[in-house]
Amino acid sequence: MKVRIDDVAELAGVSKTTVSRVLNKRGYLSEKTIKKVHDAMDKLNYQPNAVARQLFKQETKLVGLIFPTVNNPFFGQLVATMEKKLFNAGFKVLLGDSMNNPDKEKLYLQELMSHQVDGLIVGAHNQGIDEYEHTNLPIVAIDRIVNKDIPVISSDNYQGGKLATELLIDSGAKVIIHTNGPQNLKSPAQKRRQAYEDTMRENGMIPIIYTSDFTDIDNGANQKVDFIKQIFKEHPDVDGMFISNDMDAAQVIDIAEDLGYKVPEDLKIVGYDGAEATRILLPKLTTIMQPIDEMADIAVNMLIERITDNSAGYDQVLPVKVWRGKTV
Repeated sequence: MKVRIDDVAELAGVSKTTVSRVLNKRGYLSEKTIKKVHDAMDKLNYQPNAVARQLFKQETKLVGLIFPTVNNPFFGQLVATMEKKLFNAGFKVLLGDSMNNPDKEKLYLQELMSHQVDGLIVGAHNQGIDEYEHTNLPIVAIDRIVNKDIPVISSDNYQGGKLATELLIDSGAKVIIHTNGPQNLKSPAQKRRQAYEDTMRENGMIPIIYTSDFTDIDNGANQKVDFIKQIFKEHPDVDGMFISNDMDAAQVIDIAEDLGYKVPEDLKIVGYDGAEATRILLPKLTTIMQPIDEMADIAVNMLIERITDNSAGYDQVLPVKVWRGKTV
């Protein structure tokens, strides 16, 4: 007698829909549920029929994007480029703007899964969200380490950090400060910090790092200003700064000039990201340019591959380059 999907569902104690979701690797499922279904299939020697699986697999042609904020030119350009490429490939996009709020990100993730999106591209940096660990949904990450099974697309953060620090040293800066996010943040961007430290020590200089952790983008603006002012208060002799992103670098320039520093005569500054909008609005900022459009293209292509084969894809690191402004 031929074993049916109904038999697997009955033995596993789940619905037929749940069995089909396990077979087609869709939506949020606990490890316990996935194991129960696979154990039942093994016990019954159930062999999924390819035609039947295709009937159950209803592609929605929807892709979810979860990012901290599109107000940041880096994320704005990234999302816009991915949306255009996905649309041209026949997909529509649902965007979750997490604002660095883990509860909001978790809610968006659950909602996107309930809408049965075909896949996700994520770039938010909140930690400890279990749904990422227990989903079979095809996912690609940008500059974020989610888990060992999800490929990460990033720029060469170590090379970027090295280039930025060397620029400041070669320009004559002696007291160079670096700002970065929390060290427990699971992101390749932490390599910028490591490159800064290595390059400073190689040149016989002492690294000075300030860590910012303004997780609430809505309410962090005043905290950021106080944070930057505190740096100048504690290190009035600072003459070089490698800032972790261009938005913060713009604020540093503004506050420094209010405090009487002349850029670049008294204070040399290098940012990081180099989004097109930033280069138009703040062309004088010297920054490390990430290949944003290329990162977006690779992420979309990889996700489309993973929608067909969820084992496809691998980590990719793309080269960076210097945008020469007038702040160094």
